[in-house]
Amino acid sequence: MYMQKQRLDGQIALVTGANRGIGRHTANALAEAGAHVILTGRSEEMLGQAADELRSLGHKADIRVLDVTDSAATNDVADWANKDIGDVDILIANAGIAWPSTNAEDMPDETWLKVIDVNLNGCFWSCRAFGKYMLGRQKGSIVTVGSMSGFVSNKPQNQAQYNASKAAMHHMTKSLAGEWADRGVRVNAVAPTYVDTEMSNVAILDPKNAVPWMEGTPMKRMIGPEEVASVNLFLASEAASGMTGSVVLVDAGYTIW
Repeated sequence: MYMQKQRLDGQIALVTGANRGIGRHTANALAEAGAHVILTGRSEEMLGQAADELRSLGHKADIRVLDVTDSAATNDVADWANKDIGDVDILIANAGIAWPSTNAEDMPDETWLKVIDVNLNGCFWSCRAFGKYMLGRQKGSIVTVGSMSGFVSNKPQNQAQYNASKAAMHHMTKSLAGEWADRGVRVNAVAPTYVDTEMSNVAILDPKNAVPWMEGTPMKRMIGPEEVASVNLFLASEAASGMTGSVVLVDAGYTIW
């Protein structure tokens, strides 16, 4: 009974930012659990490669190019997915960016606005577009991908724009969960630490980052994208049916201290 609750057979799941990293691994996890996965992102070539990999393993996968900062395009993808593919049961709102360390007093408007636009606005547009369909059916599960930086101002990087965007995402997740809980839609978040993906790999090559990052991490390592994907799968599935509004840290212990 308990293992069966993590199966997603017959369900359709859409992942934003599925080109690579956490998004791609999450799509793999959902497909392995039996879901028909729709991968979205900005690179058609990378999406195609990811979908081909899933299909080669016998999984169902479709792709659609999407820039989540375009609210109209996000609505169009939600309409297409629900009408042409089938009822989307699961949304993983994963798309996000982290721009380089920037001193707050020197931060250009475009840097602040771009990070907020992708990480917060894009997440909300996605939740709104797919949430409407889920609410109409009174059934659905949404997982947003936040960050431990929504809990702490981690060092040594100066990233007020990123920290603020992720903290706002967490509170938005809780707000949506409260609004939609009695209408059958669960909304939870995962909050990872430094993940071994393209986004963090370049930064950790600099000892200025690597030393304090690892000194501040009790487990003394970055985590793999598959470790975040596993939590996303759990939150998306019926195994987490009693959870909504939760922000689950996957931080190798970083926020303990």
